[in-house]
Amino acid sequence: MLTTHHLTFTATALTAVALGEQSGSALRGAVAGALWGRFCANRAAPACDQCPLMGVCPVAALLAPMRDEGQKGGEQRPRPYVVRPPRDGARTYAPGEPLRFGLALFGSAAALFPYVVMAAGELEREGLGLRLPQLGGRRGTLRLGEIAAVNPLTGEHQPLYTAGTGQVRQPGLPIDAGAVRAYAATLPADAITLHFHTPLRLIEQDRLLKRIALRPLVQRLMRRLDDLSIAYGEGPLGIDFRALLELAEGVRVAEDRTGWVDVVSSSSRQQRRTPIGGLVGSATFAGELGPLRELLAWGSLVHVGKNAVKGDGWYSVVDPCAAPTNAEADLAYAL
Repeated sequence: MLTTHHLTFTATALTAVALGEQSGSALRGAVAGALWGRFCANRAAPACDQCPLMGVCPVAALLAPMRDEGQKGGEQRPRPYVVRPPRDGARTYAPGEPLRFGLALFGSAAALFPYVVMAAGELEREGLGLRLPQLGGRRGTLRLGEIAAVNPLTGEHQPLYTAGTGQVRQPGLPIDAGAVRAYAATLPADAITLHFHTPLRLIEQDRLLKRIALRPLVQRLMRRLDDLSIAYGEGPLGIDFRALLELAEGVRVAEDRTGWVDVVSSSSRQQRRTPIGGLVGSATFAGELGPLRELLAWGSLVHVGKNAVKGDGWYSVVDPCAAPTNAEADLAYAL
């Protein structure tokens, strides 16, 4: 299976910092740009897959991973991380305000944590968010205050770096199959609510899914988790895909409180705009959910659907009859 490491970054705005409605794209672009700027050793190469250093390059390992020779499914592997943007929506942070975001690393990619830390530090120099007229067309600047490891399933929190100490600890609190299984067993087997924090963008029969349904979510989630486990874990899932899809087909939507939002991601490097909108809100599903609980718990850790690396498809799974716990409230901003 797979192991995940979840991190939160806490920063303070030094100038105004403006973020859009779905700021995961901006965060992913900033981290990617910092990685390229700091660690790319062959900028003359037109792309990672045309660089002779690709097999030993941390930039390529995080941003442009390729499948091993002989693996099926094309050349590109899923990227071994996702970002988790602030959940404040479109807003401008005033100087002195805190800004927090999350990032998860999957499986063997946890070894690249030092590069992620250095890239996050580059945000202090390069800035983040929209370019602002009052800053002379530059992005807002911030100061990184803390990096912490967290467990979204339990609420555990472990500081890894604090400004001024100069020391960074290797991330702890790994989440493995046993932890996911134990959490899933605490969920009800007949009704589950999913809270979609960022847009869920699924394709069903070549069309965008604009009304929530469990079967296409489960189908895409099984494929994503299988791909991640092959690339960064212990190999294929070894589950009965057909049986789980049949179960998901029989689960009904008991309450739908989702709505569609249109969001566009802009890439200055590639000079193009990409739609990253989808369904947000919450939905309660009822039916035979026992065998699906573990899979849905995994989805809350790795995201599901298109643009997952940019923060889309992030949800939490809860008991619809339970009151929110303190851990859920404390982690709501990023986990």
